[in-house]
Amino acid sequence: MFRDETPQAQAPRTAPQNPEPMPDAPQPAPRPQKKSAGRDLGAAIGVGVGLGAVIVASLFVVKAVFVGVVVVAVVVGLWELTSRLQERKEIKAPLVPLALGGAAMVIAGYVRDAEGAWVAMALTALAVLVWRMAEPPEGYLKDVTAGVFAAFYVPFLATFVVMMLAADDGAWRVLTFLVLTVVSDTGAYAVGWRFGKHKLAPRISPGKTREGLLGAVSFAMVAGALCMQFLIDDGSWWQGLLLGLAVAASATLGDLGESMIKRDLGIKDMGTLLPGHGGIMDRLDSLLPTAPVVWLLLVAFVGSG
Repeated sequence: MFRDETPQAQAPRTAPQNPEPMPDAPQPAPRPQKKSAGRDLGAAIGVGVGLGAVIVASLFVVKAVFVGVVVVAVVVGLWELTSRLQERKEIKAPLVPLALGGAAMVIAGYVRDAEGAWVAMALTALAVLVWRMAEPPEGYLKDVTAGVFAAFYVPFLATFVVMMLAADDGAWRVLTFLVLTVVSDTGAYAVGWRFGKHKLAPRISPGKTREGLLGAVSFAMVAGALCMQFLIDDGSWWQGLLLGLAVAASATLGDLGESMIKRDLGIKDMGTLLPGHGGIMDRLDSLLPTAPVVWLLLVAFVGSG
């Protein structure tokens, strides 16, 4: 007989240390994953509040101080943009003529309105063309093309902010522009984070949703109605509704536009200057294309002041 068939007392077998569950045994439900904001929210709020305090203080104390704040933002934004272009694409857009021309563009827009801004823009483009001639011709076309693009994208669009400021109620116009843009971004973030399911432009910015866009439109239209009714001379609530709708559209397109640039460059942020936000350009992305829209609609609704 085989030994295992012998009727002897067997020692008790110990149970395996990690028994595998039976196939039909119910498995514990996975814990729901919390949505993440993707950034240091505390730092982002603190920096945002600090920047807002500086901007509002300069806006209502002395207008020239606010113009200086815009000039600093433009120069830093140009430095970030040209640095990333050189690092990632080996495109050497000349920073010196861009910075000097950008500062001149903002000041000319404040002093001489749109005419001054256009003249300064043309001279800046010419300066970029001439400055780049001091280096070898290889890459000349792409460098000057990027330089002219940078001059238009950052300082020229920023001139519409100081052109708003030049009106009699200019401080309130600029405040309305800033409030509507921030409210639009906040509405898109809050609604998209909580309810977003349908992607708006997944190949450009996977985090943006159609629900977030509706949030931006709703928040901006309400804020626009309040601002036009109570902050702008001779403004009306229905004009604010249209203004808010336009701001939500331009801010979203501006955000998507910079996302395209960053995707082409293969980067997440344009810089690291602002904790929780990225760089200056990461905060200007929705403001820059919105400035001419707000300036134009305010002129159409209540005049140039």
